[in-house]
Amino acid sequence: MNTKTKYTELIKSEAKRLGFISCGISKSEFLEEEAPRLESWLNKNMNGEMKYMENHFDKRLDTTKLVLDSKSVVSLLYNYYPSQILNSDNSPKISKYAYGNDYHFVVKEKVNELLYFIRENIGEVSGRAFVDSAPILEKAWAAKSGLGWVGKNSNLITKKVGSFYFITELIIDLDLDHDYKQTDHCGSCTACLDACPTNAIVEPCVVDGSKCISYFTIELKDSIPNSMKGMFDDWMFGCDICQDVCPWNKFSKAHNEPLFNPNPDLLSMTKKDWEEITLETFSKVFSKSAVKRTKFKGLKRNINFLKH
Repeated sequence: MNTKTKYTELIKSEAKRLGFISCGISKSEFLEEEAPRLESWLNKNMNGEMKYMENHFDKRLDTTKLVLDSKSVVSLLYNYYPSQILNSDNSPKISKYAYGNDYHFVVKEKVNELLYFIRENIGEVSGRAFVDSAPILEKAWAAKSGLGWVGKNSNLITKKVGSFYFITELIIDLDLDHDYKQTDHCGSCTACLDACPTNAIVEPCVVDGSKCISYFTIELKDSIPNSMKGMFDDWMFGCDICQDVCPWNKFSKAHNEPLFNPNPDLLSMTKKDWEEITLETFSKVFSKSAVKRTKFKGLKRNINFLKH
């Protein structure tokens, strides 16, 4: 076994030990296929008010510009599918990824542990960990690294696992063995396109971000347009519809990350509790959650918008 293969296997083995469901590796380079797609998406204003998507265009497409002298992109998946689905009484819903502690911190710590392991066992390796916090096309890299394919709902989908996981990257200046892209397994299925209540999936693999329920409930800072009234299916933070209807998600298995378990107070919230939520309750229930991103004012706006 050559040194490159030895290091590759060592990293993948440690990633598994740390709890990642899979690890794939590709060469750090310019994403030639993605460039025209991203440009077209931005030109059609599908990013809505997410102006940050227009920043660092070159870095977003080229990891050697994001992390100088980098040679490999290590893509990792971390499961967040819950053992219990909330919303039993038609009360407002939140995306499954936000049930527990904020993933940015939980997953980032795991990736940094992997980087520490690499430095301890391989040597002086330079690199950076990314968890949904930098101009990087995570799904494109995960697909390039053989972890799944980008489905018609534009999420990364994996056989036997589905799509309820976080994607994270470790970009390093270490040359490793590369994995290969998987084939697409969506076939003729259009479940996600048919189910999206706001028609945000404008064509297979293209989501108009400015029409997505997640965009309205998280990213949009102004009032939600009245034209969207009655179309949110009780979602007050994010939306899982296009994942819930995906046939591949019947293979989703509950995570075993204690930090992703819901706050006990969250489990007992009723529809009435949500409609009467106070700043004190918001701060208590979501003290460590990604839901804090909307702030109390934003969540209250979303809840009020759901009232008919």
